[in-house]
Amino acid sequence: MQPFKFVDLFAGLGGFHLALDRLGGECVFAAEWKEHLRDLYYTNFGLKPAGDIRQVLPEDVPDHDVLTAGFPCQPFSKAGEQLGFECTEQGNLFHNVAAILEKKQPKFFVLENVPNLLKHDGGQTWEKIQAILRGLGYHIAAERFSPHNFGIPQIRERVYIVGSREPLGAFAWPETTDAETKIDTVLDDNPVSAKKLSAQVQECLDVWDEFLQACPADVDLPSYPLWSMEWGASYPYEDTTPWALRKRLGVDGLKGFKGSHGAKIGYLRSLEERWDGLPSHARTNEFRFPKWKQDFIRQNRQFYEDNKAWIAPWLPKILKFPSSLQKFEWNVKGGERDIWKYVIQFRASGVRVKRRTTAPSLIAMTDTQVPIIGWQKRYMTPQECARLQSLDDLKELPKSTTQAFHALGNAVNSRVVERVARALLEHPSKCEAVVEHVLEAA
Repeated sequence: MQPFKFVDLFAGLGGFHLALDRLGGECVFAAEWKEHLRDLYYTNFGLKPAGDIRQVLPEDVPDHDVLTAGFPCQPFSKAGEQLGFECTEQGNLFHNVAAILEKKQPKFFVLENVPNLLKHDGGQTWEKIQAILRGLGYHIAAERFSPHNFGIPQIRERVYIVGSREPLGAFAWPETTDAETKIDTVLDDNPVSAKKLSAQVQECLDVWDEFLQACPADVDLPSYPLWSMEWGASYPYEDTTPWALRKRLGVDGLKGFKGSHGAKIGYLRSLEERWDGLPSHARTNEFRFPKWKQDFIRQNRQFYEDNKAWIAPWLPKILKFPSSLQKFEWNVKGGERDIWKYVIQFRASGVRVKRRTTAPSLIAMTDTQVPIIGWQKRYMTPQECARLQSLDDLKELPKSTTQAFHALGNAVNSRVVERVARALLEHPSKCEAVVEHVLEAA
């Protein structure tokens, strides 16, 4: 592959930089708005990124052959508010990328974002992005990949968008593998630097392990999220909602119903007390719940009715924990019912238990959302998470563990990027175009 120049926008820890450097690229410009990551980028690559891309004039960006950008995903993520281009802080940053493409007209680009980008706003956001990129003279293609598709033990699907000023007729995405991965390949053996579990986390997981032990062997544990607060609840959720009743009838609208974990709320005098007695997911300002929420509530209530004999004696033990720890996802269907044999992660959606084949998706996480290695009863270290993101070639990570985990959760996987970029740059007509550029420059 011939040498080429590239720019690294929203650079973060430099996943794009590592990937394209391995392909023979030279980074001539980077941009990153967080100061501590700019300093770290200089330490790792000898190049100090510019700051906020909104303050960068497109004409000031050096000429380059490849533009790379993992533009902010939060405006399009299902885990956020999905404001898209309407997000005033981050949603319109794609347009800064487009402005650089328009001014500098590199031969190729590689963009990365969350898969929901393709479905956001009923697909209209993706249609707008395609129209903008094609309007700038690019032929584009998009595909979703996860690190585990390439033998890396992490499930973290992202959409990759590639563009070329030449047709992509013979372009082929990199081949994937179905081979099973093992998280042990990125783990150290009981590292002394690993954060231990707090007393509350230990106790919560012990309580959920008791739930697993109490479950009869002939009862099939469902893979949908178990919402313990729905076990015993009776508030309406199909034809109306608590919010609708509250708006129409005030305090009387919540009379006679049971709230979280079957607690009676009718005896409570004030409207706010009754409202607080409902599960948090039932207190949304909706006159009708979406179908997915109705389905989860229905499934959970039925599961409780079918298994009340063994769940009811256990149920009081979960009441002392925060709402997010009262939800449970068993992603180990058919596996041994011992929570300490698996990979665990605390998310807003609940306590997730996964097989030892892969790690959960790394997110821009707090320390408490870092995957837990159950059989060693400790959290993963930043170094282990860096291996999941194929960033273990970096000289340094952020010194603060909180900053390290946050940056790793926002990072692109350098090996996945490398596969995608190689497929684009090795496309026959593209290689000829790069060679012509190098000869002209010489």
